[in-house]
Amino acid sequence: MPTLSSLVRRLGVLDAADEEWLHLLVGDWQMLSDLSFADLLLWVPDAEGGFVVVAHCRPSTGVTVHDEDIVGTRIAPGQREQVDRAYAEARICRDHDPEWLDGSPVREETVPVVRQGRVIGVMSRDTSLSVPRAPSRLERNYLQCADSLARMVSEGTFPHQGAPTGAKRGAPRVGDGLVRLDVDGTVVYASPNARSDYRRLGFQGDLVGHSLAEVTAGSIDNSHQVDETLPLVVTGRAPWRCDVESRQAALSLRAVPLLEDGVRTGALVLCRDVTELRRREQELLTKDATIREIHHRVKNNLQTVSALLRLQTRRIGSEEGRAALEEAMRRVSTIALVHETLSSGFDEVVEFDDVMDRGLLLIASLAASSGAASTKRVGAFGQVGAEDATALALVLTELVTNAVEHGLRGGSGVVELRAERDGTSLVAVVADDGAGLPEDFSPQRGGLGTQIVTALVQGELRGTIVWRNREGGGTEAVVSAQLREPRGGDRGEAARADAVRGEVPGPVALDSVEVAG
Repeated sequence: MPTLSSLVRRLGVLDAADEEWLHLLVGDWQMLSDLSFADLLLWVPDAEGGFVVVAHCRPSTGVTVHDEDIVGTRIAPGQREQVDRAYAEARICRDHDPEWLDGSPVREETVPVVRQGRVIGVMSRDTSLSVPRAPSRLERNYLQCADSLARMVSEGTFPHQGAPTGAKRGAPRVGDGLVRLDVDGTVVYASPNARSDYRRLGFQGDLVGHSLAEVTAGSIDNSHQVDETLPLVVTGRAPWRCDVESRQAALSLRAVPLLEDGVRTGALVLCRDVTELRRREQELLTKDATIREIHHRVKNNLQTVSALLRLQTRRIGSEEGRAALEEAMRRVSTIALVHETLSSGFDEVVEFDDVMDRGLLLIASLAASSGAASTKRVGAFGQVGAEDATALALVLTELVTNAVEHGLRGGSGVVELRAERDGTSLVAVVADDGAGLPEDFSPQRGGLGTQIVTALVQGELRGTIVWRNREGGGTEAVVSAQLREPRGGDRGEAARADAVRGEVPGPVALDSVEVAG
């Protein structure tokens, strides 16, 4: 389906600033469509004098006229007289006699879209007359507001540049509640939903005849921080949004000043009860804070375990025993790094490059004590979900440490960690420039570190690992992993629980491990 931008650029009549103005209009015209009970079509001229529909909006308050998608439809010059007239004469044109479309009467009104005194397009309001409407007070006020906004479009004063649009999450819509103000900020009309919203906020009287600013100020809870834009919104003086809260409810308010010849004549204020939305947001914030605190405490506990292992190492006389405890201490520290990263963010996502850089620093201290070996990272891992980060960090730290300790000649040389990421597919290579693999090397006969690496790669990371001799000398361990997308909802909670527990699966079958000579 063609987009507004692609169609406007293909026509080649408007410049970038004109295109941006049309985007602002389309971003906010659902409100106008709902107030008008009408379909809105945006026509842009082409080089031959015809017009093309570049956007279409259907009302949520009435019957749609155009069931089929008509974006991209072209009309020749003279095919729709009212579109031509509105564009040429820069004025609103109303059709007194309805047209018939698919057997139903349709009333068309065309509005020139003006920017900086130039007509850059035409907006048509197509209203279905097949369903008779009772001229209720609500409908009359809706249509009066719609007429005011249409006039502002023709004068180039709507949309409001820089103002929040109705496309934003949680933004109030016409059907949520509408309050119409005069130039002094006094309520001249309030829809039934708007009256209900303010009753939930705590105001029990009739809104009509009262200053909306005074009513709102008397209903809000002073224990909550008040948005500094609130006075501008409730008086209708600025096109802005704000939230207000009382002990009973929370409302989202949006003001749209109504202008005539550039002079403010009143405003409409849309309101929406967002009490439940704010409650859920607060629950999420509380839950995220709790999860981060859990990660922080797990990290502290792991650091305590690491310190206890260090103390125990000093009391063991056996070199083999000390080496085993030092390896356990390093693995615990690696897991603690992951939880420390998770404790500092709102998402269950780890910036894995930071984790590995800090892990390589720990290994570098080991390398400094054993010789002139050095470590470096090439490429980027990117973001890794919490459910994969611990396993991946353990695998890579184990491989790099093993390369420093056993792969280099005389403890000197370079160990390189390379990362290649394509979506959820990851290939990580740990390479050294040492003597290479012994002729009788077999992962099945490897030590505890090899078993841990193999189990984590095949189980947690759903991948394979290959040890092979490096071209030009040295060894490469190639890990191919299939990472998971960070999860949300109930599955995300399970993933968070796994990450907090730091669970590592037991050894799995090693039949799929490949060895290349």
